[in-house]
Amino acid sequence: MQTQEILRMLRLPELGDLGQFFRSLSATTLVSVGALAAILAYWFTHRPKALQPPCNLLMQSEEVEDCGGARRSVIGGGPQLLTHYYDDARTMYQVFRRGLSISGNGPCLGFRKPKQPYQWLSYQEVVDRAEFLGSGLLRHNCKASTEQFIGVFAQNRPEWIIAELACYTYSMVVVPLYDTLGPGAIRYIINTADISTVIVDKAQKAGLLLEHVEKKETPGLKLIILMEPFEEALRERGKKCGVLLKSMRAVEDCGQENHCAPVPPRPDDLSIVCFTSGTTGNPKGAMLTHGNVVADFSGFLKVTESQWAPTCADVHFSYLPLAHMFERMVQSVVYCHGGRVGFFQGDIRLLSDDMKALCPTIFPVVPRLLNRMYDKIFSQADSPIKRWLLEFAAKRKQAEVRSGIVRNDSIWDELFFKKIQASLGGCVRMIVTGAAPASPTVLGFLRAALGCQVYEGYGQTECTAGCTFTTPGDWTSGHVGAPLPCNHIKLVDVEELNYWTCKGEGEICVRGPNVFKGYLKDQNRTKEALDSDGWLHTGDIGKWLPEGTLKIIDRKKHIFKLAQGEYVAPEKIENIYIRSEPVAQIYVHGDSLKAFLVGVVVPDPEVMPTWAQKRGIEGTYTQLCINKELKKAILEDLVRLGKESGLHSFEQVKAIHIHSDMFSVQNGLLTPTLKAKRPELREYFKKQIEELYSISV
Repeated sequence: MQTQEILRMLRLPELGDLGQFFRSLSATTLVSVGALAAILAYWFTHRPKALQPPCNLLMQSEEVEDCGGARRSVIGGGPQLLTHYYDDARTMYQVFRRGLSISGNGPCLGFRKPKQPYQWLSYQEVVDRAEFLGSGLLRHNCKASTEQFIGVFAQNRPEWIIAELACYTYSMVVVPLYDTLGPGAIRYIINTADISTVIVDKAQKAGLLLEHVEKKETPGLKLIILMEPFEEALRERGKKCGVLLKSMRAVEDCGQENHCAPVPPRPDDLSIVCFTSGTTGNPKGAMLTHGNVVADFSGFLKVTESQWAPTCADVHFSYLPLAHMFERMVQSVVYCHGGRVGFFQGDIRLLSDDMKALCPTIFPVVPRLLNRMYDKIFSQADSPIKRWLLEFAAKRKQAEVRSGIVRNDSIWDELFFKKIQASLGGCVRMIVTGAAPASPTVLGFLRAALGCQVYEGYGQTECTAGCTFTTPGDWTSGHVGAPLPCNHIKLVDVEELNYWTCKGEGEICVRGPNVFKGYLKDQNRTKEALDSDGWLHTGDIGKWLPEGTLKIIDRKKHIFKLAQGEYVAPEKIENIYIRSEPVAQIYVHGDSLKAFLVGVVVPDPEVMPTWAQKRGIEGTYTQLCINKELKKAILEDLVRLGKESGLHSFEQVKAIHIHSDMFSVQNGLLTPTLKAKRPELREYFKKQIEELYSISV
């Protein structure tokens, strides 16, 4: 059929007529038509595209045959668990060497002074200093052996990483110390790990260590190396009790003059003993190999490889404690790809200033920080119309996120969210949250507002850091993702809490190459955590969702009985109550001799005054904290949330005390990973708890 005939059938002008038609149009009309065509063409070529998930999001994990109901990731392409991602990076020593190679000796570790730009050490500088420090340690009676434990007692800074790499270069083992453990715990760790050498940042910490030696509590400690300058009096004090004090630079100079060839570790060699702070008793020293750490971050890389490829251009912001594996796992990913790590100045109040100067692309967070960001954003929407507009914009962006579109260049970003993004440096493309449950409301809002990929993981030190992770493209909340490709996960019955695997619920157990080797010199606790088949029993209660993702629903370790025999898991209740708008922190307390629960609430100083004002309650933050009407209103809101979440009557608090100061690491009420130290909280609020029970009887 001829073209002209087709056009006539469609009643369209023939090609010759089209030319005559366009010639008949005015120049203004033609320009308008051309502009419209250009806009449409631009929109079609630049319209936002949904991320393509790496698997079917309706089936993110699958059962492992003949493995007692265990499940594995569907990402990975085979039944074998992932042990490494790159053949040339199977130990932490090799990870850093790979970064040196592919970065072309690019910038590695960054630091800054107040109101100054970041200064950078190159990869080669870091490698050289690590070799010099390691050689210097060998000249000071240390051995190139996995039996040589070196303590590192410092805040996040470049020298921490240099000290760590020095240990890895000569097959030594790092043992992080941190002052929030308390002096008793530090003494316990030094003796348990037979630590003779500790590298510290400040003279104050050296003085603390010397006190233990002077009291003959740590007789094995012989050498303290300081990162910062110190006075001669401190050196003389050390001499009197048989401890040599030297500057880190002096030890490096000694090593440079007496350089020793590296003695690299093997994947199965111990790399770190990470003493978990715990909430009761002495800390437990989780023994992690190089292979454990590599397997864990390799699982993370495998899950995210379809959407996020780390490069030398990536910048990580380091402020979460290096003594914990979450921060160190994320950093390992960066070093492996030749990226940069910039450290905060050491003052948590200057985080935003540091981020604006650094412009990081990778930002690991804990839920508490996300909650603070969320509260601050909404506290600035100080009128009903502003709040409505903010929520409206967030809903529009959340609709995009649900359809798989993640971006920061929409009209809603320009109007509402650019300032929020700029407060983080304006370049963040990945946020990873872990260490505690994240609020679905907060997570959903920030995924929209920040315009970057936000992942949630779950794990613990004993499985290196993570064992589940969000699947790219699944931006729903209320779960912690699917198993990583480096481990299997199964649930086991918890009879006393009425959780049964036949209902898809039970204690979470993990097995794989990222699971630790046990606790240092503590066979009893090791047997409690690791069964004979190598399964790590986490103490957390999980539930499988239909999509193959895991939801954390309870905690086994902190359960207790009330007087009537009912079991209660306080952390589950706290995770529900913390969603109350005016509440920043809450501690739920119960007693086997009492029939009901009580609680201690710390209101949010930025949110609570406005919340109270809406209910006709006026006053300063301090005044409101002792206001009986406000206490009643908060208690009613907690009970409302409890009912909505299906709490039983015996799981609801019957009375609360309002406390005006935050629980913190500094006042000893939180662990360094920001978990509640329940025995300390119970003792701290002993008087108030007794009053609550006496009033409510």
